[in-house]
Amino acid sequence: MAEQARRNYSIAVMPGDGTGPEVIREAVKALNAAADREGFQLEYVTYDLGGDRYLRTGEILPPSVLEELKGFKAILLGAIGHPQVKPGILEKGLLLELRFQLDQYINLRPVVLYPGVSTPLKDKGPEDIDFIVVRENTEGLYTGSGGFLKKGTPQEVAIQESINTRAGVERCIRYAFDCCRRRARKNTLLLCGKTNVLTYAFDLWERTFREVAREYPEIKAEYAHVDATCMWMVKNPEWFDVIVTDNMFGDIITDLGAMIQGGMGIAAGGNINPQGVSMFEPIGGSAPKYTGKNIINPLAAIAAAQMLLDHLGEEGAAARVERAIKKVVQDDVKDLGAGRMGHSTTEVGDLAAKYIFEF
Repeated sequence: MAEQARRNYSIAVMPGDGTGPEVIREAVKALNAAADREGFQLEYVTYDLGGDRYLRTGEILPPSVLEELKGFKAILLGAIGHPQVKPGILEKGLLLELRFQLDQYINLRPVVLYPGVSTPLKDKGPEDIDFIVVRENTEGLYTGSGGFLKKGTPQEVAIQESINTRAGVERCIRYAFDCCRRRARKNTLLLCGKTNVLTYAFDLWERTFREVAREYPEIKAEYAHVDATCMWMVKNPEWFDVIVTDNMFGDIITDLGAMIQGGMGIAAGGNINPQGVSMFEPIGGSAPKYTGKNIINPLAAIAAAQMLLDHLGEEGAAARVERAIKKVVQDDVKDLGAGRMGHSTTEVGDLAAKYIFEF
């Protein structure tokens, strides 16, 4: 009975805006197929957080909902972004607030090119593009520290401060070293920063990085400026194993990573609290122009479901989902773009669920 209780997971589902509900529908389909095949149970509670609720009620993240979310094993998020809501309101009030309040201090982004998926990089294949970016997720420029002076005048001053604490930097770096150790691929961890210009923040990052590295003698600890990292991601992606960086640089290089792995249609990420509630999501936005057309690619959301299963410790189920994604992109879809897959959103989800059972 104890074993059965451990394999019963409560999942909060936030379909969100635009095409979010469509891709989350298929991600849940994949989760259910994996759970049925591997013999565990998933229980879902759906929350209507997002642009429509904000426009209807003025609420973004009610305190009562936030408290409820703390009781789940994980959160599955579709997309946030509504054409009738000013940019920044939902992003700060919901996405960033969830990260801060649930202390999801790691943003985890696998950058993996699957066989059958095209990359814009010449002469590069799946053997060359397979690395992970560990991004600090609750500090840096995204804390909202700063303000205006003389706003709206010709003398206006805008200040945005990057907040970096030793505790926040160290726990992120330790997570990255542990990730590199578990991955056991190239045993190389790269710190991506800008020590020649951001001489305070990245002095702290590099000193902490070197100190923690002494506890991981089997891992090669390297450093590169963020501009060099971007160039090498395009020219020599095979050099990378695990990259650790701050919030802002991580936000930028993970989008570059999504492009070299085939685009937003295949990219997924996790907002991780190793001791608490983590949230998983496709990287692409809400794509409102495709809403309701059943043509959006759900594979990124299904990949987010795969990350969620791995996070729960259901490694067999996660492996099934990943194998299913690989088979879909190799055998079934013509293109990862909306309306170019050769199948509807529902059909791609059905294929993935079928392969989860078969393989």
